[in-house]
Amino acid sequence: MRRVASALVMITCALWLTAGAAGDPADRLADPAREARARDLFREVRCLVCQNESIDDSEAELASDLRRIVRQQVAAGRTDAEVRSFLVARYGKFVLLKPPFDAGTALLWLTPFGVVAGAGLLLWRRRGGGGTDPAVPLSAEEEARLRQLET
Repeated sequence: MRRVASALVMITCALWLTAGAAGDPADRLADPAREARARDLFREVRCLVCQNESIDDSEAELASDLRRIVRQQVAAGRTDAEVRSFLVARYGKFVLLKPPFDAGTALLWLTPFGVVAGAGLLLWRRRGGGGTDPAVPLSAEEEARLRQLET
């Protein structure tokens, strides 16, 4: 009996938590295709509060406002590119989880490649790829000293 009661409590809690996370159905677009487009855009837009999450994953109030704005833009018939442009104009390039490659973001995109290239160059130099030639013959003084040490 006790197992049944605890199972019922767990199921009730799970349903309650799931209902709370589902969001308001009134916010959803009536057209399933447009809602799917909006959901795809949600995954591309950064939550400005959380900064490491998309607005699709975030529970922040600002993320909810951004989801509403994206849905309004999609409902107005704007393309995905137009919606992204609207958000960038309003919030800056930071709002996109994957900022475009341009002059303003070149350093952001190229820095990882520079770090890897620098590390590779450093390893190459340490391994002897750019150092002195190890096959340089000994001088007469060095050979005499070596013979003296061998005996």
